Amino acid sequence: MKKILLAYSGGLDTSCIMAWLKETYNVPVVAYCANVGQDEDLEKVKEKAIKTGAEKCIVDDLCSDFVENYVFESIKANGIYEHDYLLGTSLARPCIAQGMITAALKEGCDAIAHGATGKGNDQVRFELAVKALAPHLQIIAPWREWNFSGRNELIEYAKKHGIPVPVTIEKPYSMDANLMHISYEGGILEDPAQAPPEDLFLWTTDPEKAPNQAEEVTIEFQCGVPVAVNGKKLAPADLLKTINAIGAAHGVGRIDIVENRFVGIKSRGVYETPGVTLLIQAHKAVESLTLDREVAHMKANWSLKFAELTYNGFWFAPEAVLIRKAIDASQGNVTGWAKLKLYKGSSIVIGRYAAGSLYDTKLSSFEEMGMFDKHDSGGFINVNGLRLSAWSKCNESIEKSLQTIA
Repeated sequence: MKKILLAYSGGLDTSCIMAWLKETYNVPVVAYCANVGQDEDLEKVKEKAIKTGAEKCIVDDLCSDFVENYVFESIKANGIYEHDYLLGTSLARPCIAQGMITAALKEGCDAIAHGATGKGNDQVRFELAVKALAPHLQIIAPWREWNFSGRNELIEYAKKHGIPVPVTIEKPYSMDANLMHISYEGGILEDPAQAPPEDLFLWTTDPEKAPNQAEEVTIEFQCGVPVAVNGKKLAPADLLKTINAIGAAHGVGRIDIVENRFVGIKSRGVYETPGVTLLIQAHKAVESLTLDREVAHMKANWSLKFAELTYNGFWFAPEAVLIRKAIDASQGNVTGWAKLKLYKGSSIVIGRYAAGSLYDTKLSSFEEMGMFDKHDSGGFINVNGLRLSAWSKCNESIEKSLQTIA
């Protein structure tokens, strides 16, 4: 190979990988740092990359792309993996991977390296993206190649090479932050019986210390896409930042789960996802008014498949593209608003409205029948009960036959 592009964050793993790549391959390395809203000084990250041996460091602002083309796609899908995980890392990886591949081709790199561990999901996500978009690029996965067995050894390697890292043996949390969430793994969290220490959380207010006064927030949607908060129209990234701040202030969006990684390992993760927790809740409320029953039930299955494909790294696979198109087709009438009440870590829907609502007060009211003819219900029940009656009679005759034989 002639040149390597490294997905670089400036953290423990990628800082050591930069030095290791130079030692092992002796070719130029371009550091690629994607800005997906991780709220850190990226100029310092750039300086560190150069000092650690990078020929060049590219800082790529992907915030708008990430929110508009990944996060909001998941909002439309109600993307939730295994009931709780809102896919914050899973959605960022294909966004970053596409940026990496574009940069690698532009810089004349013929290999891409990443810092994902040999046990995790991210190695799958990055590498499947490369195979889908630029299969001619070689992939280097140091965690599958070098002899370090864990992060404690990596910390010692960093000290030996004079590489400053924001991790200690006493507090070795692995963190991933972006505009959508912060995730925490490692350290004490590897024991699923241990509660996460309160000083772990960097974003959301401790629900016990959240405001004693509930707050109401109204979120508007246009064809399934969030467009306004409390009546104010906002660009995608600004809208997410705004709703994040509101949710975080009330301690909304904390989850502590044991999830099933694609590679077959269970892992414990703690997440803070304040804004998207509210956006999906509000989106479901507007959908409840606007989606036909059968479409809603079909879309529920699509949502599960969307989450599974996204989590497992198949964002660019043909089946994932097809699922997203189907979900888009379901969102044409999902225009309206939902009002939520936030209080000490919880949020509930207290109102929803859509101009194209399928909800009919006259049909649903207990006070009047409207267009509904109550006499039709008897025939409806009889027709649906035919197979049940046939099954019951058959089952009864079988039981009598068995009794006779006995």
